This record gives sequence, C-alpha cells and structure tokens, in this order.
Amino acid sequence: MIYLLICALVLLCLVLSYPLVKTYQLCGYKLVEFFSSVMTFNLSFGDKNKLAFTKRIIRFYVVLAAVVFAMLFLPIMFVLSPWLAAVDCVIAFLFLPFWIAISHIIILPVEILIKKAYILKATKVLSQKEIVKIGITGSYGKTSVKNILKQLLEKKYKVCATPKNFNTEMGVTLTVLRQLDDHDVFIAEMGARKRKDIEKLAKIVRPDIGVITSVGECHLETFKSIENVASTKFELAQNISTNGQMFFCASGKEIKSLYEMHDGEKYLIGTAGGFAFAKDEKITKDGCAFTLVLDENEIEVQSQLLGKFNIENIVLASAVAYKMGITLLDIKESISLLKPTPHRLQLIKSSYLTVLDDAYNSNEVGFSQALDVLAKFEGRKIVVTPGMVELGLNQHEVNFKLGGLIGDVSDYLIIMNQVNKNQLLAGAISHGMKKENIFFAQSRKEQSELIKMLSCKDCVILFENDLP
Repeated sequence: MIYLLICALVLLCLVLSYPLVKTYQLCGYKLVEFFSSVMTFNLSFGDKNKLAFTKRIIRFYVVLAAVVFAMLFLPIMFVLSPWLAAVDCVIAFLFLPFWIAISHIIILPVEILIKKAYILKATKVLSQKEIVKIGITGSYGKTSVKNILKQLLEKKYKVCATPKNFNTEMGVTLTVLRQLDDHDVFIAEMGARKRKDIEKLAKIVRPDIGVITSVGECHLETFKSIENVASTKFELAQNISTNGQMFFCASGKEIKSLYEMHDGEKYLIGTAGGFAFAKDEKITKDGCAFTLVLDENEIEVQSQLLGKFNIENIVLASAVAYKMGITLLDIKESISLLKPTPHRLQLIKSSYLTVLDDAYNSNEVGFSQALDVLAKFEGRKIVVTPGMVELGLNQHEVNFKLGGLIGDVSDYLIIMNQVNKNQLLAGAISHGMKKENIFFAQSRKEQSELIKMLSCKDCVILFENDLP
C-alpha cells in the first residue's frame, strides 16, 4: 500500500512539474536562466509553447521521477509520525525546482556525451559528401535569407536547409543526420547567444560559402557589446573552407568593417556600384518591386514579400544564387514566386480584417520596417507587442523609441510584456497616442478579448515580436 501511495505522489509531482520542466526546456536546459525565471515567477504556463517530448526530455523525466521517488520514499519508510510524512510530501512539492536542478546535474554528463557523439557523426557525414555547404548567420534576416536562397537554388540543385529556426549545434546536427540525403547543397542557419557559438557551428559544417546578413543589438544581455556581436558573426568567415566565398550585406559600419577584415574572396552586397544591389525600389502594402543589379546586369523584379528589409534579403540571396550558376531569368521567376516566411511579416487577409504576422521578429530594424508597412494600410490599425527584449542597457531607450513609432502610425496598442510596459506606454503617448487607446494583456485570453473589442471591419492588426 505504501508503495502505491509513493508512486501516486511521484506521479502527482511529475504532473505539477510540467510548467517548471517546460520553462527549463525553454531556457535551453540552463540552470541559471531556469532559476532566474523561477525567482521572478516567469514560468511557462498555458499552451502557447508546449513541452517538446524529445528523447532528452524523456530521459530527464525518468531521472526526475527517480529523484522525487527517493525524496518521498526515504522519509515515509523511516519516519513513523504521519505528520512528519505529510510535511515531507509538502516539501517534495515545494522544492520541485531543486529536484529539477539535481536531476539536471545527474544527467548532464550523459547528455554531453550523447551530444558529442551526434556532432561527431554529423561532422563526418558532411566531410564525406560531395556537396556545397552554405552557412548563414546574422543578428537578423538569416532565416528569411535561408528560405529565399533555398527557393532560388532549387531551380538547379536539390537543396537541404535547416528547418524553421533550427540554428543551434543540435539543430544543425539533427538536420544533417535526419534530412540530408542525395542533396547537392546544404544550407545551415547559424544562431548565437555568446562568443564562439558560430565557430562551433562552422566547425561542424565547414562552409564553402558564408553569408553574414547583419550585425545588430540582439542578445546584448549575453554578448554585452555590439563589438562582441560583430566578432562572433565574423567567426563564420574565419572558419570557411579553403578558397571559400564570403558575402556581406552592407548594412551598418560593423558589417563593412568585417568585410574589410576578411582576406579571402568576398562580396559586399547592397551598396550601389557593388556586385549586387537594388535600385528604383517601390514598396507597397501588397509587396515590392525593384531593379536588381547583379554583376552589372540589370533585371526588373517583383515580389509578394513586404518591407525594405526583404528587398535586402532578396538581393543578398540572389547574389549567392547567381555566383552558383542560377541565371538572371530563373532568379527573376523565383523571386516572383517567393512566399513569406511564416510569422515574419506574413500578410494574412480575410473578408473582415488583415493581419501582419511579424511574431518571430526580434530586432529593432525589423520592428521599425514592419511599422512602415503598417502605415501604408488604410483603416483602423492595432499593434500587439511585448516590445524588444534582451537589449541590455539599451532596452529602455529602444522600447521608448519604438513606442513613439507605434504612436505615429497606429490607433491602438496592446502591450504584452511587463518589462517594457512603461517605456512603450511613455513613447506612444509622447507621439500623440491617447492613453485610453493603450491596453495591457497578461495572457492570451486577455489579448483575444481586447482584439475582439478593438477590431472592426477592414482594420489591420500587427503582431510584432509577439511570441517571446
């Protein structure tokens, strides 16, 4: 009977641990970030981000069950007082974050070994294949450039690319092991939160072609400075294959400095007179049109993609495709057929209203340009956003500025983040938005109710960086 009771209590603990384990997973299995979230009660409740039951999380749950069982079994078996046993049960529930930490420490050596084995296998697979390997990194734009480039290259090649935003060591590794087959080209998106992250990814892939899309103030909480961001992105150029090619998007002084530092074959894209750039740009609420200049050849192109930054992404991807033998006419045709990357300024229309879904965007430049697109629409305009996060000391200043831009172009603002609440509010009011037109939502349910209240026929709703 006692064993059944303990098993029931263990099962209850595991059920109650769900939001904690989900938070632990969303924190990248990092204890410091996990406990920071626990201490601020910033736990992942609700079903917005569901726990991914990977092999790793299943192994973790097995260890967690064993730890909780031990914490319950020993006192209940050896403490005669039922009251002390009851206290032990309460402690077991209250100390769940610590049992998660103990489980993490127990299983960490196993996970490190498994990770190394996977990475070594993926590195060996890539080194043995006769395949063009492309690495793409940047503070922003890397997912969009990856998706555009894949579509352009598919005119001539069989292309495998890391899916969605799989841009970590394990994301790239699992793509190689599970999806790479008889492909001609492999495109790896490479993300970073700290120094040496890009170097680790580049050593797995050993790219023949490297692309740096941007250097911006993203993840400054971990990078500490824009110089560290730039040097981390440059790790890609330092680790491409012999005689490899590097493509730099000419956006900002940091990129131009990296371009000048690189000694190998290189192309600065997006600057007039360079290898590839756009001119005569026309941006509307339905897409964009421009003259694409590639190696002094010109061609008129049109795309359904929205915003000036997507023109930059198209030009950058086109330059790489052109150097890989895709003709101008094929590039033009592919550009006309490009579909927006989901949740990255994706236009969704219905008979009642229009949605600009930019929920995956997490940078100031993209935020500003999404508001530029919103300004081109008629009718009531609503912005839903938590603002920008992980900007370190610049966070208050940037969100105040963005609040002002929101006030310039929209009628209503729904703020989804307590961290940036005051700055977005003050910025919007300073640019003329009425305080009664600004609302705060603590949950998806509150957000939905506010949208129902504020929306009307032919209104436009911008979801900006809404997922974090």
